[in-house]
Amino acid sequence: MRCYVNIPHPTSGTISSASFHPQQFQYTLDNNVLTLEQRKFYEENGFLVIKNLVPDADIQRFRNEFEKICRKEVKPLGLTVMRDVTISKSEYAPSEKMITKVQDFQEDKELFRYCTLPEILKYVECFTGPNIMAMHTMLINKPPDSGNCKKTSRHPLHQDLHYFPFRPSDLIVCAWTAMEHISRNNGCLVVLPGTHKGSLKPHDYPKWEGGVNKMFHGIQDYEENKARVHLVMEKGDTVFFHPLLIHGSGQNKTQGFRKAISCHFASADCHYIDVKGTSQENIEKEVVGIAHKFFGAENSVNLKDIWMFRARLVKGERTNL
Repeated sequence: MRCYVNIPHPTSGTISSASFHPQQFQYTLDNNVLTLEQRKFYEENGFLVIKNLVPDADIQRFRNEFEKICRKEVKPLGLTVMRDVTISKSEYAPSEKMITKVQDFQEDKELFRYCTLPEILKYVECFTGPNIMAMHTMLINKPPDSGNCKKTSRHPLHQDLHYFPFRPSDLIVCAWTAMEHISRNNGCLVVLPGTHKGSLKPHDYPKWEGGVNKMFHGIQDYEENKARVHLVMEKGDTVFFHPLLIHGSGQNKTQGFRKAISCHFASADCHYIDVKGTSQENIEKEVVGIAHKFFGAENSVNLKDIWMFRARLVKGERTNL
């Protein structure tokens, strides 16, 4: 399989591919997978697209399993099933039209295969090292925006590290695979190149008129004029990106549902942190509250407990996480 970096055309500004000396690499580890140009690109921009990485046959299997979940034919332990804020509970019979995301599918053997694909782990190891934990799993079924133009299918600009109580951030990476053609028309990812070099910013719910989906926090303060890149992807294309990279997605202007599958991986050598007194305290309160509601968790549960429940070793040895 011939894999290469895809450099999308930015809507404004330019994507940098600066010159590096080996000792300057901070966000990638020495490996025999990435070319020098790919390493330099990720170091400077915080993301890397690998074309045609996941085979069609695997994507079809993930699609079939998602449809079974939507029809309630399978109910994996710990799975969180989400719907768009504009979809009422009685609007649809059980089908993909009712579900906009499933996450925490670590107990679904079919979907979790994504996190163990050799094609994926080969690249993940370039960022995490050989001891790899699958920390957070999602299959996103971005819905068409409702006819009342509320644009609730948008995801505000955010940094994934906001949700994570483990560090260091440079040993965490997301793999995000398109399950079909994804463009600006159906709400592709948009990234702000180079923002992974900054710090974690405060997040909260944006004040959008049409409402915001649960836990769709956004950055409250960012440079609105900073260059953005829209990632147009084909089925099987996979983007790997840093947890501090500012990114989001636009509205789905089509009549279809846009699907992608993803996993956040971390080095097993990462460690948990206490987020109390930090900008992440608001998401801890929300996540713990949801855990109490859905799983009847004890009052002593915290964000670390929830992430330890989700985490699965997929390669190497389990050390800290």
